Amino acid sequence: MPQTIDTQQYVLLPVRGIRAQGRTIAPELLNFLFTLSNPQPAGPMVAFSAGPKIKKADAKMRLLDSVGENGAKLVEMSPEAMLALREEQPQLKIVPVVYYKTQEATPFTIQTRAAAANTIKTKIKVVSKAGGGPVAGATVVAFTDFANLSGAQGVTNSAGEVLLALGGLNVTLDRLYIYPEKGFWGALKKNVAAASGSMFKLTPINLGFTDSLRHFYGNAANNDGQGVKVGVLDTGIALNHPDLVVEGGVNTVLHENANDFGDNGHGHGTHVAGIIGARGQAPNGIRGLAPAVTLRSYRVFGQGSGEASNFAISKAIDRAVADGCDLINMSLGGGSPDDATRAAMEDALAQGVLVLVATGNDDRSPVSFPASDSPPAIAVSAMGRKGTFPAGTAQTGTVQKPFGSDTKNFIADFSNIGPEVDLTAPGVGIISTYPGGYAVMDGTSMACPAATGFAARLLAGKPAILQMQRDAARANAMTQAVFAAARLLNFGPDFEGHGMLL
Repeated sequence: MPQTIDTQQYVLLPVRGIRAQGRTIAPELLNFLFTLSNPQPAGPMVAFSAGPKIKKADAKMRLLDSVGENGAKLVEMSPEAMLALREEQPQLKIVPVVYYKTQEATPFTIQTRAAAANTIKTKIKVVSKAGGGPVAGATVVAFTDFANLSGAQGVTNSAGEVLLALGGLNVTLDRLYIYPEKGFWGALKKNVAAASGSMFKLTPINLGFTDSLRHFYGNAANNDGQGVKVGVLDTGIALNHPDLVVEGGVNTVLHENANDFGDNGHGHGTHVAGIIGARGQAPNGIRGLAPAVTLRSYRVFGQGSGEASNFAISKAIDRAVADGCDLINMSLGGGSPDDATRAAMEDALAQGVLVLVATGNDDRSPVSFPASDSPPAIAVSAMGRKGTFPAGTAQTGTVQKPFGSDTKNFIADFSNIGPEVDLTAPGVGIISTYPGGYAVMDGTSMACPAATGFAARLLAGKPAILQMQRDAARANAMTQAVFAAARLLNFGPDFEGHGMLL
């Protein structure tokens, strides 16, 4: 049998940026990148030119994708081939492929099953407070011991019912979380008795409800954001939602159709896009902060996937810049810092485009990459406000110090913080668009587009800045205008940076 060669994916980059240009690029490197211009994802390994010290077997790779003729390349090769290539092209950066996740707040989940008599099932039913109809597809997480994350969980069926192995028919739960997919607010109940057949009611979403986003920003005018183009790098945007207008976009996921930039099944990007530029109007729709903005969708998460590669992200940033975006929203993060994403963000800034990034949701951990790379990123943390979510909802569990000078304001318990934070924005209990309707979500994923939407609204009123040549000076002027509009809420620098855009 032929010997199997272990391979992995790498991103090939010039010394600076993701495109080889300028006096810093050696002619040999530029020529090498140009030779890699025809991706062959299913083709054989091909040899690259190598010196006499390198074995021919170690000088082979497969080109999978490319950011233009002079741009970054996605390749597959063995670690030995990587070393051979590094020796042959010493000015070439070779970066391993890493992955990032969306930054909505992760629901609590069971880590340890409830111990005794787990064959005994407790039936829990979830219904709507309005009319009592069943709520299907809701995740029910029942903790018998919250400190040790012990209990059981499941998803409601079409009758709104779920059977949970809690060790008995009548159980007292430390906490009960209910997370609906859409249409309702989630629920949190503490020290609750759960007998078999217990019924719990969820509050339907009222599109006229004043959540934290609308509390601070009100109802946007029809022309807010006009003349500003925003690229949403995410899971795609639902193209058939009545409140959203998407100008275009591209899918940069390997092996997927470039024209399939709609929602990938996760709904996250649709929710993010609605916060920025939804055009609906209560009571039958929802409105974002900049409804007149031009939205473009750059899908970097594969179909049904919650992970995006650094190459897909870098390629999407490059494309968004080429498409004339003024702002790029990245509600993603959590992977290892890498030069590919960093280079793409630096290129965007050098071409007059701002990149806003979610700080992450790791319970007050340090700011995650790529938000931690600030600048070129503008890092956005998440805050909330008491009274902007109904009593008994899951959002009540996010309230934590520090409180602002207005003690109803707080930094969300899940929000990552640190000296890299540039801005804070509402990210708790945000109502927005979702495939097939509307949903409530939490996270720095929601705070980031809130900042992006307000920045679009702000910059739309500054045509002199928007009309500047697309270079670093333009990006600098845009950043200064955005930071000047921020107002401190007195959380402290590591929590809010320059403050909230108001």
